[in-house]
Amino acid sequence: MPELQVIARHTTVDGQRDAVFAVLPKLIAASRKEPGNLAFEAYLNMDDPRSYVLLERYASRAAFAEHRESPHFKELMLGQILPNLESRVIEQYDVADEPDNG
Repeated sequence: MPELQVIARHTTVDGQRDAVFAVLPKLIAASRKEPGNLAFEAYLNMDDPRSYVLLERYASRAAFAEHRESPHFKELMLGQILPNLESRVIEQYDVADEPDNG
């Protein structure tokens, strides 16, 4: 089963950037501790201070599904971050196998 790359593009509601950015480090730290999480990073948009992207990598699609059922995801993302977002786009990609160089 291939690893899964998730790209989550978020834009905060005007005036809610600080509220979201206060919670985001907690979500990142908790998500990185999940057994199926391989990476979880946030990057700020250089042209729009309200926008950022989360690059998340999981051992499998099942690991991502488990992430979305975790207490910290429900509390922090769904309960505190999502209500302060103007937009949220989630992209999912199966990680392609590395080419055989031999």
